[in-house]
Order: sequence, then structure tokens, then C-alpha cells
Amino acid sequence: MRVQSVNHVASVSSAGDIHWHDIDWYRVEITVRKLQMRIAKAVRDQNWRRVNMLQRFLVRSFSGKALAVKRVTENHGKRTPGVDNVLWSTPEAKIQAIGQLGKRGYRPMPLRRVSIPKNNGKLRPLGIPTMRDRAMQALHLLALEPVSESLADRNSYGFRPERSTADAIEQCFIVLAQKNSAKWVLEADIKGCFDHINHDWLIENIPMDKTILIGWLKAGFIESGKLFSTDEGTPQGGIISPTLANMTLDGLEVALESKFGKKRTPAAYKNKVNLVRYADDFIITGTSKEFLENEVKPVVVEFLRERGLVLSTEKTKITHIDKGFDFLGQNVRKYNGKLLIKPSRKNVKQFLDKVRSVIKGNKASRQANLIRKLNPLIQGWANYHKAICAKETFNAVDYEIGYLIWKWAKRRHPSKGKRWIKARYYRSVGARSWVFSADTGDCKDNGERIITNLIEAADTSIKRHTKIKGDANKYDPKWEPYFEDRISKKMKDSLKGKRALANIWSVQDGRCLICGQHITTDTGWHVHHIVRSVDGGSNKPSNLVMLHPNCHRQVHSRELEVVKPAPVKGTL
Repeated sequence: MRVQSVNHVASVSSAGDIHWHDIDWYRVEITVRKLQMRIAKAVRDQNWRRVNMLQRFLVRSFSGKALAVKRVTENHGKRTPGVDNVLWSTPEAKIQAIGQLGKRGYRPMPLRRVSIPKNNGKLRPLGIPTMRDRAMQALHLLALEPVSESLADRNSYGFRPERSTADAIEQCFIVLAQKNSAKWVLEADIKGCFDHINHDWLIENIPMDKTILIGWLKAGFIESGKLFSTDEGTPQGGIISPTLANMTLDGLEVALESKFGKKRTPAAYKNKVNLVRYADDFIITGTSKEFLENEVKPVVVEFLRERGLVLSTEKTKITHIDKGFDFLGQNVRKYNGKLLIKPSRKNVKQFLDKVRSVIKGNKASRQANLIRKLNPLIQGWANYHKAICAKETFNAVDYEIGYLIWKWAKRRHPSKGKRWIKARYYRSVGARSWVFSADTGDCKDNGERIITNLIEAADTSIKRHTKIKGDANKYDPKWEPYFEDRISKKMKDSLKGKRALANIWSVQDGRCLICGQHITTDTGWHVHHIVRSVDGGSNKPSNLVMLHPNCHRQVHSRELEVVKPAPVKGTL
């Protein structure tokens, strides 16, 4: 049940004279959600005429347009303009933008091309659309995603809702861990996947407005002041591009099953062919090197050829499981018949290089500032690997970071001895006597100084990931309880060790008190003081609520009143 906690929430159906913050986002979300579920049902029924009709209805709706504008003005690229140098940074600009999201008179503008460094030292081209083009892509993605999710391969995990690299790695464990599992793995790498997808194939096979799609594909890009045409590929940087790439590669699993046997059939048990794909990175298991080279690989090559894609001859290889292979930053290998998945050496090196860069770039920074920059880096990396056999690697990484920190401290005081430096920068915490710590300069409500400590990767608990069910579809009503349970567990895991915050989240039933939608690790949250600190409000849980970031801004800009709900019996 939605919690009504503001003194004014407007119900709107058109842009008109309304204010951006008057939009009832709960109603908007529900309207779009219901339409998406109807689209998914039409796909399951193979009623493509109804799919097209519902898609047109969604992209023309006020709710769809408002949600699209909301997405592109709240994501990480909201301050990055396209070639027109226009940003939608004010409520007035956002509400006007809703009226611009129509097909009539719409012509996509060229992308602003920039290059970002890759891990191998090369540059990856990135296309930045204008805000209007981004919003149009987000709008049509709302109508396309229910189709893509309904048709997706079971073991495709990249750029899909509620799926992650952890799911892909867990599937690798499932298909390779047993004694009688496949022993050989085809590590496939598509050469420039995003850059070479055939436009004709996309136009013919992607179920969306063809005129709009052609406009995006043929928009071209501007680099160094020159306009270049685009005759193939989808631009990396577009909101809809990952879904288009996924739909291009969807069907590979079916192609393999039709040739080598469907799941749980005698042919499947014999050939042991299993696909695990994350975006354009995938592996295929098989019984022998010759079988993968001579029978499986030709099926993949032919499947990709129809879409204008080819395998990279340099990076595509066939590996025995005893030798192991790297996949998504982790190494999968059997040791004396036991499968272990660990952080790959390359991934560890890249992480430590990044830590070194931060430390070297902050030689004169305050200790507290250095800790503030390193902690998210360490915690994020540890969280990525916490579902595999990473404890030994965590300890090794902590040792290396400790050594780098010690060098940082010694450099600042070359004439001081070891004991003085330890007393200056380190303190004892529990059984540890060498904890890099600093006074933040702030105080708690009781006047006690707040001390911040450098976290250690080894403090992150190792917990095996529960893989998402392959057939789960967030746009199918029968799967809704399943996804709600997974989201709730994920949120509770993220709040472990933060009991006060976990209690606030539980009291609110896991929902934002402004828009009524779920607060998750993906949406993020801000903690709001009911009585402001400047007015004497405390940091006690009774004075705190959790809101979505945009809803929090809305509360302050509109001076809305937030009422904390009563605790529910049995709250954690």
C-alpha cells in the first residue's frame, strides 16, 4: 500500500500548466507498468498487432514521456550535453521537454563523439546524444524492453533488469562444477560488436517504430568539428543501444539448442553445450576441443554473420577447464577436479593500479579526505567479488594497500620515526593495532568526535550469490512476488551493519514516502531529517526517513511536509 506522506500531490494527465514537482510519480509509474505488462502478455500470445498498438499508446502517453524525461535528468549523464549544448536542469525545462517528445517533426541530431580509454590502453568511441534524443530513446525503450525481456535468452545477463555479472558467474559454476561437466570452453569475443551490427537486420527485426529507429541509426556523429555518417552499428552511449545489441544476439541459445539438444534431453547431456552470455561477452561449453572448433563454432559464426558480426580471431580461443579462463574479471578453473572461481590477476592489477593512482594524486591531501576517496573504491571492488573464493585475494590486496598507505605517510614526514608516524596516522580498533584512521572534524549528537577508518577488503563477508531463474520476467505478473523478494533481500544485504538505516527502511515498508515506489540499491536513497538539523533536529532514527534522491530534492524545493509512519510490530 502506498504511504501518503506529503501535503499536496497532484494528479495530472498532460503537461499544460503543471509544475514538474506536481506530477504524481506513483500514478505515472503504475500507468507505465500496466502498459508494459500488457505488451509482454501480447508478446507471449504472439499477437504482434496488439504489441504495436500498445507500444504506440505508451510512447504517446503523458506518463511514458514524463518517466523518460525523469530518467535522463537523474542519471549520471544529466550534466553532459550533446552537440546542441542543451541541458534540462530546471523543473521548467523538464516540463517543457515532455511536450517535445513527439514523433511529428522529430529528427535525431548527430552524436557528439568522444573517446574513453579501455583497460588495454586503446580508446573506445562513445557517442553522446542530445537530451531530446536521449529522452526519446528512453521513451521507446519503455515500450521495447517488455518485448526484449519476453524474447531474451535464458542465460543472457548483461544490461537486463535485475540481472548482473554475479548471475553469469554463478551459471558458469553450475555448468562446469560437476565431475561429469564439460571440460572444454569456447571463449568468444565479437569484433567491435556495437560498431558493426547490420542496420538492415535491426530495421527488419526490432519491433519498434521503424522511422524512429532508422533516424537513430543513420544520425551520424560529429568528431573534431566534422560530420561522419553511420552505415552500421549502434552508438555506444545511447540509452537504447544495449537493448538493441542484446536483441541482436538473442536467439543464439536457441540456435545451439536446436543443433545440439534442448535442456534435459539425451542430446544435451551428451554434447554438454551450454551458453553463458553477458552483453557481447560469452562462453560456450563442450565435450572436446575438436567438437567446439568443428561443430559449435561454425553455428556461432553463421548466427553472427547474418547480423553483420564476426568473431575476433585473436581473442577467441578454446581452453581446458584445468587451465582456466578469465570471464568478467574473474578466473574460472578446476584444481584437482574442484572448480574454484577467484578474482583474475588482470582485475586485481587494474584495481591496485587505480588505488595507487588515487594515493599518488593525493600526496598533500588530508588523511580523512584520502580515506573518503579510497573507501568506496575498496568496498565496491570487494562487493563485486564477494560471491566467489576471494578471501585469500582480499588479504593480499589489503596487504598491498597497507604498504602503499605506509609509504604515503612516511613521505609526508621523512625525518620522523616509525613510532611517531604510527601514533600520528594509526589507531587500535578491536584486535587490530594498525588501523589507518582520521578525525573527520565532525561530532555526534553527544559531542563525541567522529573517527573514520580505512576499510579492508577482507572485512567483506563471502556469501554465495543466488542466481536468478532463467525464465524470470519482470513484466510477467506471475513473477512479481519473486522479484520483490529478490529486491528486498538485496536491499537488506546492502544495509547489513547499518541497523538504524535498516530499521527506517523496514518501517517504511521499503518504499519512498513521497512517490510510494520501492527504495532499492539501484534507485539509491537520501536520508531526510523531518526536523532540520539547523532547527535543532537530531540524527536519531525517530527524526529520519529515507527518500529517493529526486523526491528528496522535491521535498526541499517545494517545502513539503513528510510524516514518518508508525513502526510496524516485528520490525527488524
